[in-house]
Amino acid sequence: MGKLVEIMPIQKVSFEDSLKKTVVERLLCTGCASCVISCPYNCLEYVDGGPKLVGECKICGVCAQVCPRFNFSMSSLEHFVFGRERNANEEFGIYKRILIARTKSREIMDVCQDGGVVTSLLVCAIEDGLISGAALSGKSLDKPLKGVPKLALSKSDMLACSGTRYTYSPNILALKDAVQRKIGKIAFIGTPCQIHAVRRMQMLPLKKYADPVKFTVGLFCTESFNYDNLIRQLSKTSINPNNIAKMNIKGKLILKMRDGAIKTLPLKDIKAAACNFCSACTDFSAELADISAGGLGLNEWTLTIVRTEVGDEIVRRAEAKGIIESKPLEDRRVIDLLIKLSRSKRERGEQNP
Repeated sequence: MGKLVEIMPIQKVSFEDSLKKTVVERLLCTGCASCVISCPYNCLEYVDGGPKLVGECKICGVCAQVCPRFNFSMSSLEHFVFGRERNANEEFGIYKRILIARTKSREIMDVCQDGGVVTSLLVCAIEDGLISGAALSGKSLDKPLKGVPKLALSKSDMLACSGTRYTYSPNILALKDAVQRKIGKIAFIGTPCQIHAVRRMQMLPLKKYADPVKFTVGLFCTESFNYDNLIRQLSKTSINPNNIAKMNIKGKLILKMRDGAIKTLPLKDIKAAACNFCSACTDFSAELADISAGGLGLNEWTLTIVRTEVGDEIVRRAEAKGIIESKPLEDRRVIDLLIKLSRSKRERGEQNP
């Protein structure tokens, strides 16, 4: 990461005067939990998808410094991560190379979302001893389609967490779990807003949470869904959520049922379930991650954007070991779609600050 940003003293402002007033009450809170885990006085708890003040705020200002929605500066974080700001023609952020890739493991392909690249990179990294685990989202044991934060500590854990949950999961709570258990280096996998929060922790720096993160993988994200609202919308279509084995979105909602049947729905049928806070986000492709990944209309391949030196190290290691196969992205239609979605989300977010 670049180190060209001067680290400024923390502005001491209370939770009430910063996040509560300008983020939570304005419905801009992403529910990432970065403020909750970072509070040195344990004044905040994660309640109903967001922070709740449960003790006297000591006005240290740390919560405001790690929030991805309070005084957020993409250019400052670009300088921190890459040593420079993006150029005008870098529509989807700074990167070293862009490729399409897929796993060579049948075991991973059987459970993955698209090309299985993220799971493959994690398995490679833990087998090589680069990490001891990964903070990511997993499947709820009792609520179908619900994503929950998980700390994966083995290959079997990572396979169990493979695939995409479209409901919001505060994966930063799994980062807290890793730190409390002192497991060592980890990978962090999350949505763009969660990557923003992790980078703000690193830039502060909040060493307790910054130092354990070996690398970050950001997932392409147009928007996530509120779980209860998603189940409600699906129920209106006469589809029983308990019978859904897997969801995917490729211009439409694709549902693989437990009996093997495939059902599709127009996205408008679940649009009302989208999280309100997503409308203020400008980042589609996780532009501050070490590696960004998403399906983007590809079939059994993952569009993979390698952005940093450490990201390149992780991907090349998996390529060299034959865990993934990759090839340069040559299909202009895919690049054009990536640019279109990046522009669309940036413009939407700028209109809803």
